[in-house]
Amino acid sequence: MLLTVSGPAGSGKSTTAAGLAEALDLEHISGGDIFRDLADERGYTPVEFNELAEEDDRIDRDLDRRLYRIARDRDGVVLESRLAGWLAGDTADFRLWLDAPRDVRATRIADREKKPVERAREETERREQSERKRYADYYGIDIDDLSIYDLTVNTARWTASDVLALLTNAVKRYDAADDEGRHPVDTVAEFDA
Repeated sequence: MLLTVSGPAGSGKSTTAAGLAEALDLEHISGGDIFRDLADERGYTPVEFNELAEEDDRIDRDLDRRLYRIARDRDGVVLESRLAGWLAGDTADFRLWLDAPRDVRATRIADREKKPVERAREETERREQSERKRYADYYGIDIDDLSIYDLTVNTARWTASDVLALLTNAVKRYDAADDEGRHPVDTVAEFDA
C-alpha cells in the first residue's frame, strides 16, 4: 500500500503521516524532513532554502526525483510531501490532502519553531508563494487544484487524534468493489522518462 499525505506547512502532515504509518504498519517517509536536512546541511533556514530553490532548480528537482522513485519503486509506505500526490500519480492507493486556515497553521508553526506567530505567518506566506511559483514553472502543477485527492480534511476542525482516526478508518474501510472511480492523475511527466 502507498498512501500520500500532502498539504501546506502547519496542516498536520507530519503528525498525521507518522500516525497513519504506525496504525497501518507502514514506513513513514517525509519530504519535509529531507528538505530541512538539506537546508541545515547547507546552513540555511527552510525559508531561505525555499527562496534559494527559486534560483537553483536542482534543489527541488533532486528532492522530487527522490520522492518519485520512492513512490514508483516501494510499497508499504506513507509518503509525505507537498507534491507527494502529484509525484506518486496513480501508483498511490490513496492521496490525502490536509489543510487548515492560515492563522491556525501559523500558530502551529510558531509553537513548533518557538517564534512569534506574526513571523511564522509571514514566512509561511512567502514559502507558499515561492512553492506555488516553482511547482507551476517546473512541472505545470497548480498546487491549489485538489481534484486529484481522494480525501481532503480541514485539520483545524478536529483534534490530531480525531483526524488520524478519521483517515485510518477511511483507509481500512475502503472496499474496491464499491469504488466507482477515482480521479486519475498522471505522474509528473519528466519523471516518467
